[in-house]
Amino acid sequence: MRVQQQGQTLRLRIDEAELAKLLAGSTVENTTRWPDGCDEHQQLVLAPQHGWRRSSDGWHVDLADAAVRELAARLPSRDGLSFELAAPDGSTLEVLFDVDVRDSVRQRHTNKGDRA
Repeated sequence: MRVQQQGQTLRLRIDEAELAKLLAGSTVENTTRWPDGCDEHQQLVLAPQHGWRRSSDGWHVDLADAAVRELAARLPSRDGLSFELAAPDGSTLEVLFDVDVRDSVRQRHTNKGDRA
């Protein structure tokens, strides 16, 4: 999983193998080991609706199951999911989630010469 943060935008990109893991009900995780020896974990999981929560060692994003399955059905696509999560001060965090389109093309399409 690739994690990009800038201001009030969080972008999460996974590959096809991670998508398969997510669709099978598993958690997709990224871990960053900081110079002080602490690990920070970022996790994705399917849930009934979008959500976010902090844990003692990072954060966890819930992705709406139906929306992720709809995205998976139309891959490869440059268009992913986009949603906002409210912060206590009234601002929002925009979350962008997508599946690497180049990986999707490689995994989902075979060359015409490869067909029997």
